[in-house]
Order: sequence, then structure tokens, then C-alpha cells
Amino acid sequence: MAGRRILIVESDAVLRRSLAEQILAQEGFATVETAAHAAEGGDMAAAKRYDALIVAAALPDGTGAALTRRLRADGVMWPTLILGGDPPEDVSDLGGVTETLAKPFRIAALLQRLRGLIRTFESSDDAVLTIGPYTFKPASKHLVEADDRVVRLTEKEASILKFLYRAADVVPREVLLHEVWGYNPAVTTHTLETHVYRLRQKIEKDPSNAQILVTDTGGYRLVP
Repeated sequence: MAGRRILIVESDAVLRRSLAEQILAQEGFATVETAAHAAEGGDMAAAKRYDALIVAAALPDGTGAALTRRLRADGVMWPTLILGGDPPEDVSDLGGVTETLAKPFRIAALLQRLRGLIRTFESSDDAVLTIGPYTFKPASKHLVEADDRVVRLTEKEASILKFLYRAADVVPREVLLHEVWGYNPAVTTHTLETHVYRLRQKIEKDPSNAQILVTDTGGYRLVP
């Protein structure tokens, strides 16, 4: 779950701060941003990239379900966990990856659900990521440029891009190697370097002067 970005929309200031602090304290979550109202949260969710939303069932200016429904209608498909509701609302009509979690809850249960939502979303057809001039669809393993040119990727190439995108920082070669290939002693960093070379041939305008997938301090990163 490296580099994950979470948005919390919750009017209870104490709960909002507590959730933000505890989620940030968990290894791998890079950023947690918060909003107190549905309108503010909706604007943030539409304007930025998040890996998941945590939304209160009841908000001062609406409901978590109404906010989620509005975001889905606008094409914002970030996976969403709706907290509270007695009884919990039926979310089957909200679309996307959406679940509810009743209050009170344990933080461990929330984190487990959050990670599950993110994993489900990343393997769904709804996952659409932006990398440089491309729209990246991990599920179908291809990139699309503004002129609709399609760049098809191998499974390993797609995995490399997906992990670097989620990390949002420099990833050491050994870490990326293990994340993509697993702990296989027969696979060396040369294997990774070969795949990165081939990937650059596909996505860079000038592969010898990479502007998207760059080498930096012992590893690789994607330029936003």
C-alpha cells in the first residue's frame, strides 16, 4: 500500500483528526487529507487523485451516499467507504467500489476494509490512472494518448508502472524487483533494467532522455 492517498470527509472534528493520524501512522499511507462538509469533500475528490475516500454517512450538508452518487455521476470512481448509518445504507446503486462500515468500529477493521477496497478497485475496469501524457488502464494493460494512440504493455511493464505510480516517490531497484517479480533469487536487477529499457522505448518521446520514467538516486520514479 505504498504511497496511498486518502481523503476523509467527516464533520466530527475529533473523529476526523483521529482517523487521519491513525491512518497516517500505518506504514505505506503517504497522505491523508480531510474535509468537514460534503461540498468541500466533493470538490477535493474531483480535483485530485486519491486512492480511496472515507465518507461519513451523515454530513452537515448532505449524506455520504448522496455525495458518492454525485461523484459517480461526474465520473469520479475512487473507492469509497461510508462510515455509520443506522441501519447502514444500501450502496448497491452507487456504482464503483463502495462499501459501508457501521460505527463504532476498530481502526484495524477500518484499515482492513480500506486496503481491500483499494485492491478491488485496482483490479477493476474502473481504475484509470494518469501518467504523463497517457491515460493508464492497469486492468487492460494499456496506455492511451490524447490522440487515442494505444500503447500495449506486458504484464510486467504494467506492474512496474502501477507500483511506481502508487509509490509517488523514488523506488529502489531491489524493492521494485521484489514487488513485481516476488522474492525469486534467480531474478536480478538486470532483469528489471531490461524491462525498464523496453518500457521507455514504448512511452518516452526520447528514450535516451527519459522524462516520464526516470532514474533517480538508486531507483526509479514517475514524473507527475
